[in-house]
Amino acid sequence: MIQVKNLAFSYTKHPFMEDINFEVSKGEIFGFLGPSGAGKSTLQKVLTGLISNYTGTAIVNGVESKSHNDNFYENIGVDFEFPSLYEKLTARQNLQFFGSLYSKKLRSHDELLSMVGLQIDADKKVSDYSKGMKSRLNFIKALLHNPDILFLDEPTSGLDPSNSRDMKNIILEEKAKGKTIILTTHNMIDATELCDRVAFIVDGKIKALDSPHYLIMSKGATKLKYTYVDGSEKYGECFLNKTAEDEKLKALLKSNQITSIHSSEPTLNDIFIEVTGRVLQ
Repeated sequence: MIQVKNLAFSYTKHPFMEDINFEVSKGEIFGFLGPSGAGKSTLQKVLTGLISNYTGTAIVNGVESKSHNDNFYENIGVDFEFPSLYEKLTARQNLQFFGSLYSKKLRSHDELLSMVGLQIDADKKVSDYSKGMKSRLNFIKALLHNPDILFLDEPTSGLDPSNSRDMKNIILEEKAKGKTIILTTHNMIDATELCDRVAFIVDGKIKALDSPHYLIMSKGATKLKYTYVDGSEKYGECFLNKTAEDEKLKALLKSNQITSIHSSEPTLNDIFIEVTGRVLQ
C-alpha cells in the first residue's frame, strides 16, 4: 500500500530527512516513533500529499504522492494530533460538512458517534466539547468515507484510560477490516500494543525498523530478578540466559531461601534509548 524509496526533504538548504526507505503492506499497522522534531510529522505530510517538493519516491495506494489529484483523498483518512473542526457547528454538522467533500458512500454518522461515545452529545456545539471529546470526533471524521489507508497522529493523546482503551480497540477493528494504518506516536505502550512494525526516526533518519517484539527480544536481554532471606531480605538479579551459570542463585534455590522471583523484559522505550541514544519527549 505504501512504498518509500530514497526519500529526502529539507525545509532549508541544510539536510533534514534523508535516505528514508520502507514499505507498508495492506492490513498492517506501521508506527513512526521518535522525539519532537525528528521528522515524523514531516514524513506524514509527504505521504498525505501536503509536501510535494521531496526527492525520491513516495507511492501511496499506487499513486506518487507529489503527483496526486483530488481522487487521492478519497482513499486516505487523516487524524491530525490537533483537531481540525468547526467549533460553531455541532458534532453531527461537522460530520455532514466533511462528508460532503467525498464522492464515496459514507459510513453512518450515528454509528460513528456511538462508536466513540459521542451519540448523546451529537447535537452539541464543538466549542463546548472537552479536549478528549474533540479528539474522538476528529478520529471518526477520518473514518467517514471508509478510506483504505488511515494516518493517525497521537490518536490517544488527551484521552482518559477508558476512552484510550476504546480507541485502541477501534483501531484494531479497522485493521481487521483490512485497512492499512500509519500510527505516529510518542506513546511506546500504544506502539507495542498496536503496531505490527515500527520505525525509530531520529534527526530525519530511520535508526531501526522491525516488529516491537523482535526489537525488544533481539536488542534487550531479559533479566531475572529475585529476593531472598539471609538474615534480612536481600535482592539479586542475573540475565535469564545465564541462570544455569549463576552459582549463587542455584545455592539459594537449593536451600529454599528465595522469597520471590520474576523476569523483567526491557520495554520498547528502553530499546529506543539504546538504539538512538535519545529520550522521547
